[in-house]
Amino acid sequence: MVRHLRAAAREYLRAGAPDAGRRCLARALREPPALEERAAVLYELGCAAQLTEPDVTVNHLRAALEEPALGPELREAITYRLAQAYGHSGRMEEAAQVFADEVGRATSARTRLRMQTEQLMWNMFRADEKESPARSRRLARLADHLTGRGMAERYLMGLRAWDAMTRGEPVATALHYAEEALGDGLSWTDDDWGFEVPILVALVFLHCDQPGRAEELFNKGIAECERKGWRGSHLAFGFTLLGYARLRRGALGEAEELAREGMRIADLVGSSTPAHWTAVGTLIGTLICRGRVQEAQEFAARHRGETLPQATLCPDVPTVRGELLLAANLHREARNQLTEVGRRMDGRGMRNPAWCPWQLHLAQTLALTDPRQAAEVADDAVRRARQFGTHSAIGKALHTAATVTQGPDRIKLLAEAVSHLMRSPAAYDLAVALVDHGAALRRIGLPQEAGDRLYRGLEGAVRCGADALAARARDELSAAGLRPMQLRVDHTSPLTSQEQAVAERAAEGWSDARIGEATGLEEREVARLLSEVYRKVGTDRAGLAKRLITPTVGLPQRPAPDPG
Repeated sequence: MVRHLRAAAREYLRAGAPDAGRRCLARALREPPALEERAAVLYELGCAAQLTEPDVTVNHLRAALEEPALGPELREAITYRLAQAYGHSGRMEEAAQVFADEVGRATSARTRLRMQTEQLMWNMFRADEKESPARSRRLARLADHLTGRGMAERYLMGLRAWDAMTRGEPVATALHYAEEALGDGLSWTDDDWGFEVPILVALVFLHCDQPGRAEELFNKGIAECERKGWRGSHLAFGFTLLGYARLRRGALGEAEELAREGMRIADLVGSSTPAHWTAVGTLIGTLICRGRVQEAQEFAARHRGETLPQATLCPDVPTVRGELLLAANLHREARNQLTEVGRRMDGRGMRNPAWCPWQLHLAQTLALTDPRQAAEVADDAVRRARQFGTHSAIGKALHTAATVTQGPDRIKLLAEAVSHLMRSPAAYDLAVALVDHGAALRRIGLPQEAGDRLYRGLEGAVRCGADALAARARDELSAAGLRPMQLRVDHTSPLTSQEQAVAERAAEGWSDARIGEATGLEEREVARLLSEVYRKVGTDRAGLAKRLITPTVGLPQRPAPDPG
């Protein structure tokens, strides 16, 4: 009977019906199984419950480890799943400790490498990790001396890519290791490997100004989960992080929709899980960008009593809290919150403002009370952004430096910020910088130049769904004596023939000047066309060649309707 029930459970799981499989395994456990089968039944039952009830999975797998008839291969498999269950519950220290306890039992060099990789990963996810710099050095040494390209090696390369990105190493370094890890693809639903590293690799592309590439990977992961009927943490992370990618790209309406869907699925698993808090942070950040600060405050207040897991989250929730306090003009509270975030991030060596922009918000909180310190914080963010090297990071840091600077230097910094953001796919950040630049130009008596920036900023704000920013742009246009436009922008439109022509040449390495000569356009117009290309395609110039061979460039996958 136990063998029949286990076989039926495997068929249900293969057919995308995990709940039915779980019922079969629970029935098999009550039969009961023979002593030599009991550990395997507990393991399979734990795996079936992992997506929706990680705490239940922990109980089953810990019981399986205590079984006397437990072979080495099954013990290793239980170890991997137990760590994942701890991790999905937000218990990162316990996840890492599982491997610290088991690595000495490893029966081969490859098994030891995998266990070391998994231990490094869960330690990396710990918000309270005290040995982060030492762990990063160890990870770099391991990655640099790998000769094979098996799955364990590729996962380690993915961790190295994530670590390089968060630490602010040059963007080329992070992308190199991400490509090595990705290889011919990383599955989210592999029976032997977790989905954590595939997510990290996608996030590396996102923070390296290639959000279109990240969206492809998230959409593939979502499709995998839905084919298998998985409706737990995997799918919640998929929708939420796809929404986060849309937020970074400036499609705020879609970002909100996807984050809400991710939260709905995550809340079926539990309110204190990393999946839940990732959705909370993404949704609050999206509402702030849309100008709905009061709604964001009310939403945050509903989650204030919940426990924040001791885990590294993307986006970083304490930073989002500081951003919300700043948006609500609670400057002292924001300063205290963001100062604490900076102490934690710098202590861990996470110095990349593209990954955690606490410095950008802190500089703005200091501007009214301590302008000198505000300028120092902003200047340090610019240095860090230049070291990383993406145009979006540099542009946002320069924009922040401009907001805490007075006089002609402010105009110069805003112009430079716009120049960098035009070369990135960060449409919302470009719209904000354009409106601020236009407003500054109007105030010094340059209405023509101001109008150009304000009209472009208004168009970008409407396209992004940033209602408050669009209203401010219209107010500035009215103050300049210009007529505000009522725009209706189709942000799903494909590349025009002119955009396609300049994009293909840029992908081949042509300079803007050379493209202008070949197409009969002014260099300034070429730059503007390429800015539209980056927004539509979802990459910077470095990623154009790969993105242009993608068959379609359209909207990401929408949340599937809930079958319930």
